[in-house]
Amino acid sequence: MRGRAGVWSWGVGAVGFWLVNLASIPSPSTAVWQLGPVPLRAYALCIIAGIVLACIVTDRRMRSRGAPPWAVLDIAVWAVPFGIVGARIYHVLSSPDAYFGAGGDLVKALYIWEGGLGIWGGVAGGAVGAWLACRQLGMSFSFVADTIAVGLPLAQAVGRLGNWFNNELYGGKTDLPWGLQVHVMSDTQPGQAMLGPDGEPELREGLYHPTFLYELLWNLGVAGVVYALDKRFKFGRGRAFALYVMLYTLGRGWIEAMRTDTATIIGGMRLNVWTSIIVFLGAAAFFFLRKGPQEFLIPNVDADGEPVKGFTTVTEAQYQAFLADGTRPDAAAPGDGGEDGDSTPKAVSDEFDDPSDEGSDLSAQKTSSTKD
Repeated sequence: MRGRAGVWSWGVGAVGFWLVNLASIPSPSTAVWQLGPVPLRAYALCIIAGIVLACIVTDRRMRSRGAPPWAVLDIAVWAVPFGIVGARIYHVLSSPDAYFGAGGDLVKALYIWEGGLGIWGGVAGGAVGAWLACRQLGMSFSFVADTIAVGLPLAQAVGRLGNWFNNELYGGKTDLPWGLQVHVMSDTQPGQAMLGPDGEPELREGLYHPTFLYELLWNLGVAGVVYALDKRFKFGRGRAFALYVMLYTLGRGWIEAMRTDTATIIGGMRLNVWTSIIVFLGAAAFFFLRKGPQEFLIPNVDADGEPVKGFTTVTEAQYQAFLADGTRPDAAAPGDGGEDGDSTPKAVSDEFDDPSDEGSDLSAQKTSSTKD
């Protein structure tokens, strides 16, 4: 533990020293490289790297709670495409002038490689995809939501590096030592900075707040806080995911207010600021009203003890009993999965819905179980 704390302290100190001693943060002048006829886009590569990282982290969390190895990939094949489509739809609808306004080009709504993915649409679309996957797998949707609550902000952090390569999502001018240099990007050669009279990549005048970096660092902090608090209090029934949403929107609100890119303004504030406020309030209400212990899975079996589709959602104590000697809850009837993907048997569901249970002291719960 001391070793980890030492590494963390050293890392924070090194980053702090680096920021204080900077004259400015440079920006890449190229966001697209050609590999023969194939363009390699930094934005897409960052998104893919973030997805891979989220899958690795989520897989470890899912396995530790009873899911089979790499079940997260079965979720991802549904959640990722739905999430990308949802993110793009939100971006297009929240920035309509670029696509529907005078001089707009609706076809460019398909050009996701140029940037423009709204996190709100991404989370909503990804949730729909994950829900559909859970129905196919016979797995609790809230179980998946809680296990992805650490990997998702890490994916967002990596994805923000794509904005750095694209020279976008920066704030107003600043004299701070970590002010960002921003290139003037070409309209005719996407992903390339315009060249000045001297043949060098052209920079905008002055330095700017690197709001993409602020959000990147905030997301890393969100992942750390969710991991630590979830480990301490063992949130269940979607509460770890709600905590992630609360923390993310808390930071996104003030960071969004610093940005200077074109946005829809409502009541003097950017649309995404309003969205952050509304989503935060909804997540907070869910977090404080929702009850139930942390969820674990055990595979379903038929009357002959053979594996069948789906999983039964149980408490930690019941999961440990199952690992020890195969004990299953009384009501965990063979093959009891439920068509909605929530395979919680009635006796276990009653335990999860107990309004007096905050999910933070699993050792005090009663377990009703018999041996097969």
